[in-house]
Amino acid sequence: MPSAIEVRKVPLHSVSDASEFAKLIDDGVMEADRVIAIIGKTEGNGGVNDYTRIIADRAFREVLVGKGSRPMDEVKQIPVVWSGGTDGVISPHATVFATLPEEKAAPTDELRLTVGFAMSEQLLPEEIGRTPMISKVADAVKTAMGRAGISDPADVHYVQTKTPLLTIDMIRDAKQRGKTVWTEHTLESMDLSNGVTALGVAVALGEIEMPTDEDVLRNRDLYSAVASCSSGVELDRAQVVVVGNTRGVGGRYRIGHSVMRDALDADGIWDAIRDAGLELPERPHPRDLSGRVVNAFLKCEVSQDGQVRGRRNAMLDDSDVHWHRQIKACVGGVAAAVTGDPAVFVSVSAAHQGPDGGGPVAAIVDLG
Repeated sequence: MPSAIEVRKVPLHSVSDASEFAKLIDDGVMEADRVIAIIGKTEGNGGVNDYTRIIADRAFREVLVGKGSRPMDEVKQIPVVWSGGTDGVISPHATVFATLPEEKAAPTDELRLTVGFAMSEQLLPEEIGRTPMISKVADAVKTAMGRAGISDPADVHYVQTKTPLLTIDMIRDAKQRGKTVWTEHTLESMDLSNGVTALGVAVALGEIEMPTDEDVLRNRDLYSAVASCSSGVELDRAQVVVVGNTRGVGGRYRIGHSVMRDALDADGIWDAIRDAGLELPERPHPRDLSGRVVNAFLKCEVSQDGQVRGRRNAMLDDSDVHWHRQIKACVGGVAAAVTGDPAVFVSVSAAHQGPDGGGPVAAIVDLG
């Protein structure tokens, strides 16, 4: 049986700041050696060369080493997933997950938050965007589910991944070995890596049957309602964090999910909060939350037809500001308006993550 979970959100006062995380440990809210995952937003450009992710990663891991007993080699195995880009009102922050000693967990037989982690087999450059990657991701998701104590895929509400994208060096390596890659455009490979990873999540959870190579980034009817996939230059395999609910672990927290049908679908966010267990009025307001939402996690994607609710927009035609930045700022504003807190996890590049033009939403709430 997995342990109960303590989860808290902390602000980043600068890209290299982990002081609020350190304070959680100093105040006894959680133990450094019990931290099992960190998911956060950094203020970089969100692109291939967004090194703010690496800077923040180092800052948080140094706290884990300095305030715990685990050596750096062990700390490096902890999943720390950073999504770059805090466009618009989105505020840099991190959500920290830690296990609780049994004596500190509030006992209950109700569904409560659980977390499992796994790493896939190594992903080769020629596999990114193709079915071998889907299979390797699916296997890792199943392993993480088992570690979270989840047997029913319906109890999985959020799967956060980090996977490699293609860099020039990786493309050159594949060519030297006589292999081809899906794309030689490194920024496009971000959408590609995220999308094919989401298909792997969907296969593992039984949301879809195994797709073909031709489905990747083309058949947008194939998607996962719980996948939140990021990619970068930090690793060479899929890092998978499964977050769901199970009975018997105890604790105060529960997670739920829904989807946004388009970029303005605030109801999708409210539905995720309700699914997590909070009772809300028919037309809720942020004050109805009473600070009980720990965080909301969203993926967003520009609609392929260039419209939102029948109105044309210019995001896909804009050569000055990439649509990644624009849709992230838009959805970040909607999410902050719902929660009343700009420190929301909103990540772009949501191919095969939720319906076209929308995206999945997960919410963790404190039930007290």
